[in-house]
Amino acid sequence: MEKKKVAIIGVTGSVGQEFVLSLDNHPWFEVTQIAASERSAGKKYLDAIKDASGIIAWDVAGEIPEYIKNMTVKSVDQLDVSQLDLVFSAVESVAARDIETKMAKDLPVISTSSAYRYEEDVPILIPGINDEQSELLEIQKKNRNWKGFVAPLPNCTTTGLAITLKPLFDQYGVKKVMMTSMQAISGGGKSGVSAMGITDNIIPYIPKEEGKVKLETKKILGKLVNGKIVDADIKISCTCTRVPVIDGHTESVFVETVKEIDPQMAKEMYNQSNKTSSVIGLPSAPKDYYAFHDDPTRPQPRMERTVGDGMTTTIGRVEKEELFDNGLKYMLFSHNKKMGSAKGAVLLAEMLYKKNKI
Repeated sequence: MEKKKVAIIGVTGSVGQEFVLSLDNHPWFEVTQIAASERSAGKKYLDAIKDASGIIAWDVAGEIPEYIKNMTVKSVDQLDVSQLDLVFSAVESVAARDIETKMAKDLPVISTSSAYRYEEDVPILIPGINDEQSELLEIQKKNRNWKGFVAPLPNCTTTGLAITLKPLFDQYGVKKVMMTSMQAISGGGKSGVSAMGITDNIIPYIPKEEGKVKLETKKILGKLVNGKIVDADIKISCTCTRVPVIDGHTESVFVETVKEIDPQMAKEMYNQSNKTSSVIGLPSAPKDYYAFHDDPTRPQPRMERTVGDGMTTTIGRVEKEELFDNGLKYMLFSHNKKMGSAKGAVLLAEMLYKKNKI
């Protein structure tokens, strides 16, 4: 089949580089145009990611894919939208609003930024979790008189929580959630966390993070009713912290369910979810959407971050919780730079492509 022609905007940054890697030899999508800031425009990609001393600032594990090295970086205004089918946006939120608005007038935009997440006609999509909410994209297009749309991923901390809550919510009901995150350094971006600040330390506050998790989780687990998402009726409390781990977010979760549940029932539920996941067969999907561990020492970031190439969500330390009449507590691990970022965005594009929305 003929591949869809795609562009990556923000291609020189950390998330942009994850897109470069995730789209290398992709069976459905071909990167034909790349864009970044004005200072990078006109340069070959390798030159654009070199610093003043000539050091190549490649922040992703593995080699730089050959296909990208000699591609010329454009400014956003130089992109030829008539030669594109899809745009991946890895732009910081401040600039993302204007850029994504401009692109969506003509093309579908899959975004890792928060610029459009909280709009009424914009779903926050996690493939395999709330695929049905993608129908809201058609309403978005009509509302805004766009040929395309903006489909944002959630905050990377929300991703693991929503993924693990979805089967519980559907099968046992969820009333309350308490979560404490232990988030990786890489979640703060290149300049987000100083070495002096994080070494031998835990930072107990991440600005705006807790509010994002609360809003986004309720929206993701909500229902599309009469063209609008009705948020899930869940009370959520969370504490988001930064810890000296390079990649991967770990979260401690306490859940009060409507129906009684125990660890064995939870294990069966997640194992069954692996067999019925809507992402099965998509190019970027892992073999198992969930990994469930009986070993109480799991999950651990160093052990879990390579599972499913970072696309599997790992669950462990599952126990009954006596604080609630029907309570469960567990630990989860989710890769903030893979499922929670660029590769998750590519998986989302694959899901939308399968639904004939791209």
